Amino acid sequence: MMQQILRDMFVDPELLAELNEEQRQILFYKIRQEQVRRWTERDSQEGSWERPLTEERDENRKSIQWLQGRDGEVWVWVMGDAPGDKPYQMIVKELMEERARRQAQLEAQELWRKKEEEIKQKFRDAITKEKARLVAGKWKEEAEDRKAAKQEEERIREKLKKQEEEERQREEEEIRRAEEKRAKELYMSLEQEQKRSEQGDKEWEEQLRRSKEADEEMTRKARWARDEHKRQSLRAIEKGHVASLSGHFQKQSHRRHSTFTEPSVNPVSSNEVRPRPGLQRAEPPLSRRRQSRRHSTTATQPLMDSPAWVRTPRPSSREMVTLWFTEEQKPKQAGYERNGNAIAPWFHGIISREDSETLLMNAAEGSFLVRVSERIWGYTLSYRTASGFKHFLIDASGDYYSFLGVDQNRHATLADLIDFHKEEIITTTGKELLLEACKRTGPSVDFGGLFP
Repeated sequence: MMQQILRDMFVDPELLAELNEEQRQILFYKIRQEQVRRWTERDSQEGSWERPLTEERDENRKSIQWLQGRDGEVWVWVMGDAPGDKPYQMIVKELMEERARRQAQLEAQELWRKKEEEIKQKFRDAITKEKARLVAGKWKEEAEDRKAAKQEEERIREKLKKQEEEERQREEEEIRRAEEKRAKELYMSLEQEQKRSEQGDKEWEEQLRRSKEADEEMTRKARWARDEHKRQSLRAIEKGHVASLSGHFQKQSHRRHSTFTEPSVNPVSSNEVRPRPGLQRAEPPLSRRRQSRRHSTTATQPLMDSPAWVRTPRPSSREMVTLWFTEEQKPKQAGYERNGNAIAPWFHGIISREDSETLLMNAAEGSFLVRVSERIWGYTLSYRTASGFKHFLIDASGDYYSFLGVDQNRHATLADLIDFHKEEIITTTGKELLLEACKRTGPSVDFGGLFP
């Protein structure tokens, strides 16, 4: 199961939900290790043919050199902190005042341009009307009348010009007052914006602090996962439980199968395997076919040497789980005591997570049970803590038993794994020791149909 996860770089969400926090962190650590290994291998392959092109480009590449200070580091000037600089608050205040003044000046110029056009148009229309009125009179008929009309026109022109100048002065004064008022409003607006910005900076600093704390927490968990990985590896070497157990399993599986196989009612040949409904028949290994040609023996062979069914990556139904347990796990004495034919008191067969927590609800801290998982080819160890429950997945998809993502120890049998962790803790953070097996009651009495 672990090799499949590292190969696909994908963890099924349902499987991830079954893992506790320790198993998740170590699983993520292993996935990250595999990613780094792949990237390193890829870089080493690509570097062999990219290196000549890179060297040719480096000869013509332009470079930038940073100005360095007395301490040898890049020289940095912080506005307001150098000798002779104004305080930062004063600089910001002056910038805001200048910005407000320029904005108000631009708005005042635009307003004055509009007012100027209105004034010119107003008095242009007034002069035109007055000329039309004067032209319509009889003073044109006589010279004196024309002269009087000319004087009257000049007088009116002067009067209108004076009025125009007075109105222009009033408008200029009004615009000046509006400009001052607008400058104050803009300054207040910029000052409020500065305060909001400072408040936003404080909120951003708080978010940054929380983000740093979260990063430090993730770094701590990753460091713990790495240390746990090393500790488990060293512990496996010290205790002598490191795998390479394939040959041991084959011999032990053959011996146990021959011991527990009951004589069948209808005699069948040793090389014949009955197909099961809904499962695909698999071809026997090549070594078995050659052995059949060389020898005419009819000795019964282990089921694992010539499987009658093909195992899918994950269980699809309870019938598949029952069949897997019957065909692969019973020959390995899974669920039995180490040195006996009795079913172990901690084995409860196929029960749900809720049923396991119900059984452990009134049990003492350190109580545990093992149930068959319906999500992976393996088991789940349910453990009672001081404050609740923990569930550890046990991978049995290979020829050994080990905790998925947590424990690096590989055990020959399920009973070996349980006995090992009666003396050795499962994780360094939880300090879980298997102290007492939970008794079977209720739905776990019949083991979910595993032992008919």
